[in-house]
Amino acid sequence: MGGMFPLSCATSSLNPFPASKEPPHDLISKVRAISHAGFSAIELAFPDLLSFAAQRFGREVSGDAWDELCIAAKNIRGECDLLGLRIMMLQPFSNFEGWQKGSPEKEDAFQRAEGWIRIMIDLGTNMLQVGSTDAPSIVRDKQALANDLAELADMLAVHNLRLAYENWCWATVAPTWRDVYEIVELANRTNIGLCLDTFQTAGYEWGDPTEPSGRLSHISQSELADQYASSLRDLSKTVPKDKIYLLQISDAYLPPSPLSKNGLRPRGEWSSAFRHMPGTDGYLPVVEVAKAVMKTGFRGWFSVEIFDGGKDGHGRRKGDLISEATEIMRLTTQFVDDVVKD
Repeated sequence: MGGMFPLSCATSSLNPFPASKEPPHDLISKVRAISHAGFSAIELAFPDLLSFAAQRFGREVSGDAWDELCIAAKNIRGECDLLGLRIMMLQPFSNFEGWQKGSPEKEDAFQRAEGWIRIMIDLGTNMLQVGSTDAPSIVRDKQALANDLAELADMLAVHNLRLAYENWCWATVAPTWRDVYEIVELANRTNIGLCLDTFQTAGYEWGDPTEPSGRLSHISQSELADQYASSLRDLSKTVPKDKIYLLQISDAYLPPSPLSKNGLRPRGEWSSAFRHMPGTDGYLPVVEVAKAVMKTGFRGWFSVEIFDGGKDGHGRRKGDLISEATEIMRLTTQFVDDVVKD
């Protein structure tokens, strides 16, 4: 039943990440492997774009070298066109919303937005993923965050582009689906929707990588199960299907030892090193998230985004990209089948 949903794969899901600057592990090799596996589209990860630009120009290219990045974007678009592969989204646009008015950070955020829009146009993609800000010094007012997103949406609308807002489970203000949906509603723009994610929802509302059990520990297991189920029922009843632009799918390993509560936010560390495909060695209740999304009537993109550093989280190992992408597709199809089962 994998054909019920269009399937996409983020370029960051294949190892290494960022991509190498030469075959057989460069970005073009990743794109060809994703196409060979049968996916209809990619999410292009910005670090992979930077790697490809460095390969294309024979030198490092900075993240604000817009002219060079746009040339690279056109080259990537050409390769995807040859493969019949859509570039569904450019991601992740991070730490955009919530900066103090008049601050250098706010000025930088909008300058970056202008550059990313240029890249989107040359890529031929119509969707920008914005991750909920994890900077600690932003304002905490959701209306202020919504105002920033509304302004960005207006910039995108000039070019018929859309904004997919994702809750990152370590975010400062908006770590849950409910938070990002509230902000999207406050922004009140027709070209803003949600990028929901099985890991981000389960990883905040059920999981906790700082606990030996890997679960939230302040309530009993039965209370946690009831609370989680209630939240997912609310998602199904609250979020209109046309406000969900895509669902990203991944699970996570239970870390071999609890992650430290100090330093990098532990859920951020967990996300960047321990996320892998559902149906392998994960433990989060991620199928339930996808079922809840499906109950809204959503039948859009299911997109794989994993960061698999192994069970110890220590390294992403290079292998045969075609074999890797083919196995990801097998597990994606299996996941979809599990979701649509009664």
